[in-house]
Amino acid sequence: MYLTKEEELILAGEYGYALQKAMEILVALGEIYGADRLIPIKSAQVAGVSYKNIGDVGIEFLRDFVNSGAKVSVYTTLNPAGIGDEFFMEKQREILDLYKAMGIEITSTCTPYYGANLPKFGDHIAWSESSAVIFANSILGARTNREGGPSSLAAAIVGKTPNYGLHLEENRKATVIVEVEAKLKDFADYSFLGYYLGKNLRNDVPYFKNLKPEKLDYLKELGASMAATGSIALYHVDGETPEYKYAIEDKLEKIQVEEKDLEEVKEKFKIDWSEIDAIVIGCPHASIQEVKEIAKLLKIREKPPKIPVLITASRVVKALADTLGYTEVIERYNGKIIADACLIVSPVENWHRGIATNSGKASFYFSSFGLKVRLEDTEKLILEAP
Repeated sequence: MYLTKEEELILAGEYGYALQKAMEILVALGEIYGADRLIPIKSAQVAGVSYKNIGDVGIEFLRDFVNSGAKVSVYTTLNPAGIGDEFFMEKQREILDLYKAMGIEITSTCTPYYGANLPKFGDHIAWSESSAVIFANSILGARTNREGGPSSLAAAIVGKTPNYGLHLEENRKATVIVEVEAKLKDFADYSFLGYYLGKNLRNDVPYFKNLKPEKLDYLKELGASMAATGSIALYHVDGETPEYKYAIEDKLEKIQVEEKDLEEVKEKFKIDWSEIDAIVIGCPHASIQEVKEIAKLLKIREKPPKIPVLITASRVVKALADTLGYTEVIERYNGKIIADACLIVSPVENWHRGIATNSGKASFYFSSFGLKVRLEDTEKLILEAP
């Protein structure tokens, strides 16, 4: 991999240990994937934030960077943090303080595009959370690989990333055409579709036909579910996403998705309400439109659900919900908006035995923790909950 003179000096340690260590990570990654060079990035989004995921070893890794004077050189935000008992939260605060010491904005969300970390079309970035990556690539038309926590942090410090994968135009072309014959009418249907395709396509770049999403949130959830059950980091939708006109060059394999294909997923998550003790919405973090819909539905049902309604969102969306009065309504009906945190990266299996959600991504992870999961649309979750 070609390095400029300055990059060679960084790698040799002439600019200090922190930059050298970050450069070593990027060079190793570039050599593994055959990158020709490093390219500048506009922003980073770093995973490896929850104490549940990184533990004490991760804290030592971050402390080593901080003690060596590491500072990020591009605008950088974080993935969601975890929540837990007093010991857990003490460790969690330590992690956030270490990131803050490196100059990172400790806004902790999987939807950084709802706040200040909003790249434009064509920007090269280094993001790491799977749903954020697929949203940035597919909906915004930015360019990022699915970075790991250490590589996204290294890219943030150096301000560059290896030029391979989805940074290259030729790798952004569709590899399979998906003709959607199933009728998709709500948020959960896009969860079912994404869950099914992630399992079956793995790391393809699908091009969707016959897909007419009514809301951007539907596409957000489609991508998040595909990224969770597979390794999909980019998709195109005919007539909808910014690169669809240039996504097909060769004759591609076509697959059809019919109602019967989604039935297996639907059956998997038909868990009786008697086994559910919480409703969780906001995976990825909820938009203000989703929060508004939940508040409206709670008012329609009049009586608060017996089980709590937990909504995870970015602090930006939470602040807006506070201002617009949605938070007050939700709290009045046994609900709560949890800002900048994620239950998937929290020890949720210690608190609940069954969770109802509208998210294919959340369903995938919660079920992997041994929890019972009920997956259906937001309206049914709120109006039919006991």
